[in-house]
Amino acid sequence: MSTFRGVDHVGVGVPDIDAAVRFYGRVGFSDVLFDYTGDVPGPDRSARVVMLGNPGATPIGPGRIKLVQVLDGDGPPPAPTGGGWGELGICEICLHARAVDHVHRQLVAAGAESLMEPLAADVQPHDVSLDIAYVADPWQGKLELIEWTGLWRSLPGNPRAEGVNHVAFGVADIDRTRAFYERLGFTEMLFESTDFFDPMAPWYPGEPPDQHMIMMLSAQGGAIEPVVLDPPGPDCRGEWGHIGPFEFAVGVGNLEQGVARLRELGVDLRGEPQTIDVGTGEWRYAYFRDPDDLYVSLVEARY
Repeated sequence: MSTFRGVDHVGVGVPDIDAAVRFYGRVGFSDVLFDYTGDVPGPDRSARVVMLGNPGATPIGPGRIKLVQVLDGDGPPPAPTGGGWGELGICEICLHARAVDHVHRQLVAAGAESLMEPLAADVQPHDVSLDIAYVADPWQGKLELIEWTGLWRSLPGNPRAEGVNHVAFGVADIDRTRAFYERLGFTEMLFESTDFFDPMAPWYPGEPPDQHMIMMLSAQGGAIEPVVLDPPGPDCRGEWGHIGPFEFAVGVGNLEQGVARLRELGVDLRGEPQTIDVGTGEWRYAYFRDPDDLYVSLVEARY
Protein backbone atom coordinates (compact mmCIF):
# COMPACT_ATOMS: atom_id res chain seq x y z
CA MET A 1 0.00 0.00 0.00
CA SER A 2 1.21 3.49 -0.78
CA THR A 3 2.70 5.51 2.07
CA PHE A 4 0.48 8.48 1.19
CA ARG A 5 -3.31 8.22 1.04
CA GLY A 6 -4.58 11.32 -0.70
CA VAL A 7 -6.27 14.28 0.96
CA ASP A 8 -7.53 13.27 4.41
CA HIS A 9 -9.15 16.58 5.34
CA VAL A 10 -9.30 20.30 4.68
CA GLY A 11 -8.89 22.81 7.50
CA VAL A 12 -11.33 25.74 7.72
CA GLY A 13 -10.92 28.71 10.03
CA VAL A 14 -14.14 30.00 11.60
CA PRO A 15 -15.04 32.71 14.13
CA ASP A 16 -17.80 30.67 15.83
CA ILE A 17 -17.07 26.97 15.89
CA ASP A 18 -20.42 25.93 17.38
CA ALA A 19 -22.27 27.70 14.57
CA ALA A 20 -19.89 26.13 12.04
CA VAL A 21 -20.50 22.63 13.45
CA ARG A 22 -24.24 23.20 13.01
CA PHE A 23 -23.84 24.52 9.46
CA TYR A 24 -21.54 21.75 8.25
CA GLY A 25 -23.73 19.22 10.01
CA ARG A 26 -26.49 20.32 7.64
CA VAL A 27 -24.09 19.70 4.73
CA GLY A 28 -23.74 16.10 5.96
CA PHE A 29 -20.69 16.31 8.21
CA SER A 30 -22.55 15.17 11.32
CA ASP A 31 -19.92 12.85 12.84
CA VAL A 32 -17.80 14.69 15.42
CA LEU A 33 -14.63 12.59 15.39
CA PHE A 34 -12.96 14.76 18.01
CA ASP A 35 -13.43 18.12 19.73
CA TYR A 36 -10.17 19.45 21.16
CA THR A 37 -9.33 22.71 22.89
CA GLY A 38 -5.74 23.57 23.75
CA ASP A 39 -2.31 24.18 22.30
CA VAL A 40 -1.66 23.15 18.70
CA PRO A 41 2.10 22.57 18.30
CA GLY A 42 3.54 23.25 14.87
CA PRO A 43 1.63 26.45 14.18
CA ASP A 44 2.02 27.07 17.95
CA ARG A 45 -1.43 28.51 18.49
CA SER A 46 -4.15 27.92 21.05
CA ALA A 47 -7.31 26.81 19.30
CA ARG A 48 -10.45 24.76 19.42
CA VAL A 49 -10.34 22.09 16.72
CA VAL A 50 -13.28 19.93 15.68
CA MET A 51 -12.81 17.14 13.14
CA LEU A 52 -15.98 16.31 11.23
CA GLY A 53 -16.70 13.20 9.18
CA ASN A 54 -19.55 12.53 6.79
CA PRO A 55 -21.35 9.21 7.39
CA GLY A 56 -22.39 9.29 3.72
CA ALA A 57 -18.80 9.56 2.47
CA THR A 58 -18.09 7.63 -0.73
CA PRO A 59 -14.88 6.62 -2.56
CA ILE A 60 -15.13 9.82 -4.61
CA GLY A 61 -15.84 12.01 -1.56
CA PRO A 62 -13.77 10.44 1.23
CA GLY A 63 -12.33 13.55 2.87
CA ARG A 64 -13.21 15.22 6.17
CA ILE A 65 -13.51 18.83 7.32
CA LYS A 66 -11.49 20.19 10.24
CA LEU A 67 -12.90 23.34 11.83
CA VAL A 68 -10.46 25.60 13.66
CA GLN A 69 -11.20 28.58 15.91
CA VAL A 70 -8.03 30.34 17.03
CA LEU A 71 -8.34 31.41 20.67
CA ASP A 72 -5.12 33.30 21.45
CA GLY A 73 -3.84 36.67 20.29
CA ASP A 74 -6.64 38.66 18.66
CA GLY A 75 -8.63 35.51 17.92
CA PRO A 76 -9.26 34.09 14.45
CA PRO A 77 -7.13 35.88 11.84
CA PRO A 78 -9.23 37.49 9.11
CA ALA A 79 -9.45 36.00 5.65
CA PRO A 80 -6.78 37.38 3.29
CA THR A 81 -8.11 40.22 1.18
CA GLY A 82 -8.54 40.02 -2.57
CA GLY A 83 -9.51 36.37 -2.78
CA GLY A 84 -11.39 35.60 -5.98
CA TRP A 85 -10.30 32.05 -6.79
CA GLY A 86 -6.86 30.65 -7.51
CA GLU A 87 -4.65 33.26 -5.85
CA LEU A 88 -1.68 31.84 -3.96
CA GLY A 89 -3.15 29.97 -0.99
CA ILE A 90 -6.00 27.54 -0.26
CA CYS A 91 -9.09 28.70 -2.14
CA GLU A 92 -11.89 26.14 -1.75
CA ILE A 93 -13.31 22.89 -0.46
CA CYS A 94 -15.14 20.76 -3.01
CA LEU A 95 -17.85 18.33 -1.90
CA HIS A 96 -19.06 15.51 -4.05
CA ALA A 97 -22.85 15.65 -3.99
CA ARG A 98 -25.78 13.63 -5.20
CA ALA A 99 -28.15 16.03 -7.02
CA VAL A 100 -26.10 19.23 -7.03
CA ASP A 101 -29.08 21.49 -7.71
CA HIS A 102 -30.98 20.17 -4.70
CA VAL A 103 -27.99 20.37 -2.32
CA HIS A 104 -27.28 23.90 -3.59
CA ARG A 105 -30.83 24.94 -2.65
CA GLN A 106 -30.50 23.27 0.76
CA LEU A 107 -27.31 25.18 1.55
CA VAL A 108 -28.74 28.52 0.49
CA ALA A 109 -31.73 27.83 2.74
CA ALA A 110 -29.27 27.07 5.56
CA GLY A 111 -27.61 30.48 5.25
CA ALA A 112 -25.05 30.04 2.47
CA GLU A 113 -24.71 32.58 -0.34
CA SER A 114 -25.07 31.33 -3.90
CA LEU A 115 -21.93 32.13 -5.89
CA MET A 116 -22.68 30.03 -8.96
CA GLU A 117 -25.98 28.48 -9.94
CA PRO A 118 -25.87 24.77 -10.86
CA LEU A 119 -24.71 23.99 -14.38
CA ALA A 120 -23.42 21.04 -16.41
CA ALA A 121 -20.00 20.90 -18.05
CA ASP A 122 -17.28 18.50 -19.10
CA VAL A 123 -13.50 18.53 -18.76
CA GLN A 124 -10.65 17.45 -20.99
CA PRO A 125 -8.65 15.46 -21.96
CA HIS A 126 -10.94 12.58 -20.95
CA ASP A 127 -14.26 14.32 -21.71
CA VAL A 128 -15.57 13.66 -18.19
CA SER A 129 -19.00 15.14 -17.49
CA LEU A 130 -19.94 16.90 -14.27
CA ASP A 131 -22.57 19.02 -12.55
CA ILE A 132 -21.20 21.97 -10.58
CA ALA A 133 -22.32 24.82 -8.32
CA TYR A 134 -20.74 27.13 -5.75
CA VAL A 135 -21.81 28.69 -2.48
CA ALA A 136 -20.07 30.72 0.20
CA ASP A 137 -20.49 29.43 3.74
CA PRO A 138 -21.73 31.96 6.35
CA TRP A 139 -18.11 33.16 6.80
CA GLN A 140 -17.52 33.56 3.04
CA GLY A 141 -15.42 30.43 2.56
CA LYS A 142 -15.91 29.02 -0.96
CA LEU A 143 -17.62 25.65 -1.06
CA GLU A 144 -17.89 23.87 -4.39
CA LEU A 145 -20.51 21.21 -5.07
CA ILE A 146 -19.76 18.72 -7.79
CA GLU A 147 -21.13 15.45 -9.08
CA TRP A 148 -18.67 13.71 -11.36
CA THR A 149 -21.41 12.15 -13.46
CA GLY A 150 -18.80 10.78 -15.86
CA LEU A 151 -17.03 8.93 -13.02
CA TRP A 152 -19.49 8.09 -10.28
CA ARG A 153 -23.27 8.28 -10.39
CA SER A 154 -23.53 8.47 -6.59
CA LEU A 155 -25.28 6.10 -4.23
CA PRO A 156 -29.05 5.72 -4.53
CA GLY A 157 -31.21 7.68 -2.14
CA ASN A 158 -31.92 11.26 -1.22
CA PRO A 159 -29.88 14.26 -2.43
CA ARG A 160 -26.90 14.82 -0.15
CA ALA A 161 -23.26 15.76 0.05
CA GLU A 162 -20.95 12.75 0.07
CA GLY A 163 -17.74 14.11 1.61
CA VAL A 164 -14.75 16.14 0.41
CA ASN A 165 -13.79 15.33 -3.17
CA HIS A 166 -10.84 17.72 -3.51
CA VAL A 167 -9.15 20.87 -2.31
CA ALA A 168 -8.19 23.70 -4.68
CA PHE A 169 -5.21 25.98 -4.08
CA GLY A 170 -3.31 28.65 -5.95
CA VAL A 171 0.36 28.08 -6.78
CA ALA A 172 3.15 29.95 -8.55
CA ASP A 173 4.34 27.19 -10.91
CA ILE A 174 1.96 24.41 -11.96
CA ASP A 175 4.69 22.09 -13.27
CA ARG A 176 6.70 22.40 -10.05
CA THR A 177 3.61 21.66 -7.94
CA ARG A 178 2.62 18.70 -10.10
CA ALA A 179 6.09 17.15 -9.83
CA PHE A 180 6.13 17.66 -6.05
CA TYR A 181 2.73 16.10 -5.36
CA GLU A 182 3.25 13.23 -7.79
CA ARG A 183 5.92 12.04 -5.36
CA LEU A 184 3.25 12.10 -2.63
CA GLY A 185 0.96 9.76 -4.57
CA PHE A 186 -1.10 12.19 -6.68
CA THR A 187 -0.10 10.48 -9.91
CA GLU A 188 -3.23 10.48 -12.09
CA MET A 189 -4.42 13.64 -13.85
CA LEU A 190 -8.20 13.81 -14.28
CA PHE A 191 -8.21 17.05 -16.24
CA GLU A 192 -6.17 20.04 -17.36
CA SER A 193 -7.57 23.38 -18.46
CA THR A 194 -5.99 26.59 -19.66
CA ASP A 195 -9.33 28.28 -20.37
CA PHE A 196 -10.90 30.75 -17.97
CA PHE A 197 -14.09 29.37 -16.43
CA ASP A 198 -16.50 32.19 -17.30
CA PRO A 199 -18.97 31.70 -14.39
CA MET A 200 -16.13 32.74 -12.03
CA ALA A 201 -15.78 36.19 -13.64
CA PRO A 202 -17.92 38.03 -11.03
CA TRP A 203 -15.52 36.93 -8.28
CA TYR A 204 -12.73 39.20 -9.56
CA PRO A 205 -12.70 42.98 -9.12
CA GLY A 206 -11.41 43.74 -12.63
CA GLU A 207 -10.51 41.89 -15.81
CA PRO A 208 -10.46 38.16 -14.95
CA PRO A 209 -7.02 36.53 -15.16
CA ASP A 210 -6.08 33.56 -17.30
CA GLN A 211 -6.34 30.25 -15.42
CA HIS A 212 -4.25 27.10 -15.73
CA MET A 213 -5.58 24.32 -13.52
CA ILE A 214 -5.14 20.58 -13.18
CA MET A 215 -6.72 17.94 -10.97
CA MET A 216 -4.47 15.22 -9.61
CA LEU A 217 -5.89 12.02 -8.13
CA SER A 218 -4.45 9.58 -5.65
CA ALA A 219 -5.44 5.93 -5.46
CA GLN A 220 -6.97 6.74 -2.07
CA GLY A 221 -8.38 9.84 -0.41
CA GLY A 222 -9.36 13.17 -1.87
CA ALA A 223 -7.78 14.93 -4.84
CA ILE A 224 -5.89 18.20 -5.31
CA GLU A 225 -6.60 20.99 -7.79
CA PRO A 226 -3.66 23.41 -8.12
CA VAL A 227 -4.20 26.52 -10.24
CA VAL A 228 -2.04 29.35 -11.58
CA LEU A 229 -3.41 32.79 -12.44
CA ASP A 230 -1.91 35.09 -15.08
CA PRO A 231 -1.42 37.79 -14.03
CA PRO A 232 -0.96 36.58 -10.44
CA GLY A 233 -3.43 37.85 -7.86
CA PRO A 234 -2.79 38.87 -4.25
CA ASP A 235 -0.90 36.58 -1.88
CA CYS A 236 -3.74 34.88 0.00
CA ARG A 237 -1.78 32.40 2.09
CA GLY A 238 -2.58 34.30 5.30
CA GLU A 239 -2.02 33.12 8.85
CA TRP A 240 -2.64 29.63 10.20
CA GLY A 241 -6.29 29.42 11.20
CA HIS A 242 -7.47 32.38 9.14
CA ILE A 243 -11.16 32.55 8.30
CA GLY A 244 -12.00 30.25 5.39
CA PRO A 245 -10.13 27.22 3.99
CA PHE A 246 -6.47 27.56 4.96
CA GLU A 247 -4.82 24.11 4.92
CA PHE A 248 -5.12 20.49 3.93
CA ALA A 249 -3.65 17.20 5.14
CA VAL A 250 -2.39 14.14 3.30
CA GLY A 251 -3.32 10.91 5.06
CA VAL A 252 -0.82 8.25 6.11
CA GLY A 253 -1.30 4.92 7.83
CA ASN A 254 1.78 5.42 9.99
CA LEU A 255 3.12 8.90 10.75
CA GLU A 256 6.70 7.78 11.38
CA GLN A 257 6.84 5.99 8.04
CA GLY A 258 5.28 8.99 6.30
CA VAL A 259 7.81 11.39 7.83
CA ALA A 260 10.67 9.06 6.92
CA ARG A 261 9.44 8.97 3.32
CA LEU A 262 9.24 12.78 3.20
CA ARG A 263 12.83 12.97 4.38
CA GLU A 264 13.90 10.46 1.74
CA LEU A 265 12.27 12.75 -0.84
CA GLY A 266 14.13 15.76 0.53
CA VAL A 267 10.97 17.46 1.82
CA ASP A 268 11.54 19.72 4.84
CA LEU A 269 9.30 19.54 7.90
CA ARG A 270 7.99 22.72 9.52
CA GLY A 271 8.59 21.17 12.95
CA GLU A 272 8.66 17.88 14.78
CA PRO A 273 5.83 15.33 14.42
CA GLN A 274 3.14 15.81 17.05
CA THR A 275 0.72 13.56 18.94
CA ILE A 276 -2.26 15.10 20.76
CA ASP A 277 -4.65 13.19 23.01
CA VAL A 278 -8.13 14.23 21.84
CA GLY A 279 -10.09 12.02 24.23
CA THR A 280 -11.44 9.68 21.59
CA GLY A 281 -7.91 8.75 20.52
CA GLU A 282 -4.86 10.49 19.14
CA TRP A 283 -4.45 13.21 16.52
CA ARG A 284 -1.01 12.65 14.98
CA TYR A 285 0.40 15.07 12.40
CA ALA A 286 3.50 16.71 10.98
CA TYR A 287 3.54 19.93 8.94
CA PHE A 288 5.85 20.04 5.93
CA ARG A 289 6.87 22.60 3.32
CA ASP A 290 5.41 22.33 -0.14
CA PRO A 291 6.82 24.43 -3.04
CA ASP A 292 4.58 27.43 -2.20
CA ASP A 293 4.92 27.22 1.59
CA LEU A 294 1.25 26.44 2.06
CA TYR A 295 -0.06 24.95 5.30
CA VAL A 296 0.05 21.24 4.49
CA SER A 297 0.52 18.31 6.85
CA LEU A 298 0.64 14.56 7.07
CA VAL A 299 -1.97 13.11 9.39
CA GLU A 300 -2.44 9.69 10.94
CA ALA A 301 -6.01 9.39 12.23
CA ARG A 302 -6.24 7.38 15.44
CA TYR A 303 -9.62 8.80 16.49
